[in-house]
Amino acid sequence: MEKATKRHSFTGSLGFVLAAAGSAVGLGNIWRFPYLAAKDGGGLFLVIYIVLAFTFGFTLLITEISIGRMTKQSPLTAYGRLSSKWKPLGVIACIVPAIILPYYCAIGGWVIKYLFVFITGDGIKAAENGYFTSFISSEAEPVIMMIIFLAITAFIVFRGVNKGIEAMSKILMPVLLILVIVIAVFSLTLTYTDDSGVTRTGLEGLGKFVIPDFSNITVGSFFTTLLDAMGQLFFSLSVAMGIMITYGSYVNDDANLKTSINRIEIFDTLVAFLAGVMIIPAVYAFEGNAGMESSGPGLLFVTMPKVFAEMGGIGRFVGILFFAMILFAALTSAVSIMEAVVSCLMDGMRMSRNKATGIETMVTLIAALLVCFGYNFLYFEAKLPNGTTAQILDIMDYISNNLLMPIVAILTCILIGWVVKPHTVIEEVEKTGCKMSRKTLYIVMIKFVTPIMLTVLFVKSIGLF
Repeated sequence: MEKATKRHSFTGSLGFVLAAAGSAVGLGNIWRFPYLAAKDGGGLFLVIYIVLAFTFGFTLLITEISIGRMTKQSPLTAYGRLSSKWKPLGVIACIVPAIILPYYCAIGGWVIKYLFVFITGDGIKAAENGYFTSFISSEAEPVIMMIIFLAITAFIVFRGVNKGIEAMSKILMPVLLILVIVIAVFSLTLTYTDDSGVTRTGLEGLGKFVIPDFSNITVGSFFTTLLDAMGQLFFSLSVAMGIMITYGSYVNDDANLKTSINRIEIFDTLVAFLAGVMIIPAVYAFEGNAGMESSGPGLLFVTMPKVFAEMGGIGRFVGILFFAMILFAALTSAVSIMEAVVSCLMDGMRMSRNKATGIETMVTLIAALLVCFGYNFLYFEAKLPNGTTAQILDIMDYISNNLLMPIVAILTCILIGWVVKPHTVIEEVEKTGCKMSRKTLYIVMIKFVTPIMLTVLFVKSIGLF
């Protein structure tokens, strides 16, 4: 065992807000939010999402960040500090990011590959049918790209809270926001006439994104939209992954948590909305309604390159900006995921940052190699309980996102709502002298509404209905 080092802190609220927002603004905001908004009635989904962000999301965020700051511990040990009987919950919360990081680094490698392709002027090849499948099923290139992404992530974490995470966030997050805005504005100016003579515009695509469609709404469809918005918010806020507890443990005691959390909510929601403005108008203009049915990796690595190819010469430049933005979003999230695990090793095993980062990097590398080989040497197909066909990456994603994350969130609500009581969090927020707004709402949400909503989400996510 090594002697524990002094715990570092963010130098100010700005560094914390940007780091936490950078964690929340990940691939899910970009490749799933626009698809769900288009599928679930446009503006109706947006309204529900915003309401949930400032109720459901607020409850989860303020709870985890407060747990981190009051205990000054990683998730592995923080829950035990609140109640000794709840130590096992810390173990589960530590396992979640350890499972996510390997496949996130594999996907990060895919992003680097596509950025490189557009920089070198070969973006037209990326638009060809079968290009993405051919790439991820190749033996060497996905591994090389994954290692590059992992090395960048590890280097930032190795440098620590201030020189690594905070410094990166202060640079990448403003740049990311500028890139999203620039591409979003450009998408609105697009006009395209297809082979059949039909002309579509980016502004028409924006209408499909923001204008509510009540034409086919039923009780069942509204419930589906509610669950989709709740699931998207839950999986994009970086809660139940140990990240917000970890980042909360680096927040100074004199920081105004209420203001910081409001800013994180606004930033995350703003980027998710802008991602929709960036993607949906462009996809609709060049691919029509059929193009908007894609999500996940298919949207980023298949549909978007086809859109850029249709743009002509400027498509290469837009593609470079787009995949640079995706890389920044993936990197800020990957850094936060690795930091959660490293922090657990430092607190639970009394390791130095250097040793903890080195161990986690090697473990992640081995697991990420399995993910990459899952599309060639180790390829197989398995049926998951939710009905999807899965490879190694999908299985890891299902275990972490569909099983463990809802369990961690539900148990956290029970711990705070019924064991240590909501006043524990409220007192932590108010100890700087500021009054916690939405206090009554928080008590009702943490004790009753949020755990019920999470249970419904859990049942849905594992495929029981």
